[in-house]
Amino acid sequence: MIKRRIKQSIVFVLIMCILGGCTAQKQMEQKGASVSEEQSTPIEQSTDTSVDAGESVSQSNAGGRPLLVNAASESDENYVIPSVEPYTIEPDLSNVENLWQFYIQDEMAEKLSQNGFVVCGDAGREFFEIYEMNRYELRPSFITVDSLMHTYHLYFSYLLKNIEKDYLLEDITSLSRLMLTHSIEQYDKLKGSEWESAAARNVAFFTVGTKLLDDNTGIKDYVAEIVGNELNSIKQAEGVKESEITGAFEDYTQYIPRGYYEGDEKLEKYFRAMMWYGRIHFKQEAEDMDRSALLIAKALDDDSEAYELWESIYAVTSFFAGASDDLGVCEYAPVICKAYGEDATIDNLIGNEAAFNEFHGMTAALSAPQINSIPIEDGDDNVILGFRFMGQRFTIDASIMQRLTYSDVEENSEGGRRMLPDVLDVPAALGSDLALAILEEEGAADYEGYSENMEKLRKSLSEENSTLWSASLYANWLNTLRPLLTVKGEGYPVFMQSDEWSKKNLECFAGSFTELKHDTILYAKQVIAEMGGGYDEEPDYRGYVEPEPLVYARFVNLTDLTRQGLKEYGMLSSDAEENLSRLSQIAGQLLEISQKELRDEVLTDDEYEFIAAYGGNIEHFWYESIKDDGGEISAQTYPAAVVADIATDPNGQVLEVATDDPSIIYVVVKVDGKIKIATGSVYSFYQFAWPLEDRLTDTKWRQMIGILPDDDGNYNYDTPVERPDWTDSYRYQYEWE
Repeated sequence: MIKRRIKQSIVFVLIMCILGGCTAQKQMEQKGASVSEEQSTPIEQSTDTSVDAGESVSQSNAGGRPLLVNAASESDENYVIPSVEPYTIEPDLSNVENLWQFYIQDEMAEKLSQNGFVVCGDAGREFFEIYEMNRYELRPSFITVDSLMHTYHLYFSYLLKNIEKDYLLEDITSLSRLMLTHSIEQYDKLKGSEWESAAARNVAFFTVGTKLLDDNTGIKDYVAEIVGNELNSIKQAEGVKESEITGAFEDYTQYIPRGYYEGDEKLEKYFRAMMWYGRIHFKQEAEDMDRSALLIAKALDDDSEAYELWESIYAVTSFFAGASDDLGVCEYAPVICKAYGEDATIDNLIGNEAAFNEFHGMTAALSAPQINSIPIEDGDDNVILGFRFMGQRFTIDASIMQRLTYSDVEENSEGGRRMLPDVLDVPAALGSDLALAILEEEGAADYEGYSENMEKLRKSLSEENSTLWSASLYANWLNTLRPLLTVKGEGYPVFMQSDEWSKKNLECFAGSFTELKHDTILYAKQVIAEMGGGYDEEPDYRGYVEPEPLVYARFVNLTDLTRQGLKEYGMLSSDAEENLSRLSQIAGQLLEISQKELRDEVLTDDEYEFIAAYGGNIEHFWYESIKDDGGEISAQTYPAAVVADIATDPNGQVLEVATDDPSIIYVVVKVDGKIKIATGSVYSFYQFAWPLEDRLTDTKWRQMIGILPDDDGNYNYDTPVERPDWTDSYRYQYEWE
């Protein structure tokens, strides 16, 4: 079990250095205190450092100490002054050497000549297929950032899924049983006192969590009705209604297993239990709820085995997805110690109202979360102070979206409310003027306060903040995408010097962002608004790499961090370590090639062969990520298309983001003085509002777009949703006579 490894103090300290653990630990370290190898838990240290909801995003603790940052990834050696000689593309493409290899219709040719590229047609079910086809047909390949980021998504989800099944499921089950036992013991001691209802609430809370993991869990008579009703609400997952445990509204549709959890019995149990522990909120303002929070924190603080289990689960999931956005044991345990003394027992709680009042006053002074994820009434505070057992995680994007939806922004000129964000809010806040212009054209600026909040976000996020971007693999993933938002001007290849290419990059950002949200759907806190052969002579099929050196440098850092972190946790097999090293090497090769391209240098034969063989390299990772699932292994049964809901309008809608089959990108490149067309695969992105009670799974989405047959065995060929309008200008739909 993980806890046995973490009990080795040197490993625990290293993990704390990677993640920071509790925010209390982070504050201590920021003040200059050392972390000795003898320290076994951080909850003895003092108090919270969470960021006030009004602070700028860039100043958030956002997950404690940064990960091990590879400074070389941002060094000057990765900066290249682009100096590609400009080249002309004839309107009729007559100077394109290999035009004969493609079927180019008139409007498609027009976009190719004007923009230097066009996105058209399907590249197969998976990203590697077009590259393998190019190798077979002896056509030049264009290696895209899209295909590389998709490959990381495949392996990221593979690693996280296996860790959850092989380690975390056992640990959360053991922890749940321990906490249920402690809660029952507390209830027996506190029955008849002012603490009785709070203790009973915790028995119900942990009974639900344990029952979701183990159906054989017994239920105490005094909580049987509440537990039964909560389990029924979770099972039905029909909508927003009042939780009998908290008395607050809860969105039970969140318990629909989605992402890669769908269809796996073990993972579905883990999903529902962790969703329960991540969402149920013990509101600080209500005294009896704060009593419940105190008892939970006290139980963890008093039992080193339970705490080590909690910390091991929290640390590993934080490594992937970031630190909790909510108050928890790390913030509450020091407050208990101050109010009741270091040696306080459960018996000391009874009748000691002065100490509880001191405790309750101090918890009221702790910092509120930045992101609201629970339904609240119009006019209530946008975020509510309280305690969560295993709180969902702060993410940069959710914090951005929180500030750009109702009620952080007010009504527009027609009285409408912005109840759901737009994915473009994120790149716009990260500095993309094009994304902001598209949003403004679509009416976002008409909402009162939107432009002001956006400007504050852009200013805050433009500041250098290595802590923010290195707080987790999630944050590093987003940081890897950020260079795509930089406008490419003089010295870059001609196809990169237009708004159309910038839009294409926005779709790459959105597509990879969709996969990130899909892979972390359980952990990331969701914002909620207020309620070849045969040629006589082989053609020259030397290809090209999308020249984004900083993306590739950051990708190397991302994969290296993934490998280093999981190896320190003892959760990385030799095969997985080798695969991550291989993925890092691929990105390193792309980095070197793109630097040469921007210097207008001719590549070596080995480098051109690497481009030609790229499809087989990324197919390897696709195969590795699904080979243990059994059954037929094909791109048809394991397609790239995924869906994730990322925001909730409690009035009845969610914002879904999704990807379809990858599309083909045709790019006019210059290779060793020859102008030719090279092709590769890019994301095909969607976002749309959808009924809250029908949060989409990958299976439902794939049935909607005709990849999988429906329950009656029929294929749907009329996709009920459209791609965003802003993607139309660089796309072309084949017209068949």
